[in-house]
Amino acid sequence: MSRPAFSTSQMTSSYEATGRRLQALIAAPGVQKVQAVTVARLDHESPEDWKRLLDEISETAGVRIEHLEGGAVRIGWREYFDA
Repeated sequence: MSRPAFSTSQMTSSYEATGRRLQALIAAPGVQKVQAVTVARLDHESPEDWKRLLDEISETAGVRIEHLEGGAVRIGWREYFDA
């Protein structure tokens, strides 16, 4: 019998948890409609993991990250750039 790829008993890293949170926000239907989302790092999320995720996202073609006041960022793609 094969073992599941993810076990709920496994300790989740800050990087993985933060990545899943951003992925869920970006995948939301309302966000997909406007093709942009504004997010901020949560207090319990590692600043290093947050920076790493933003760096990786910014390397994606057609994606722009705009740094806002207070540490929030706006992640936009496609038609967002034409607005």
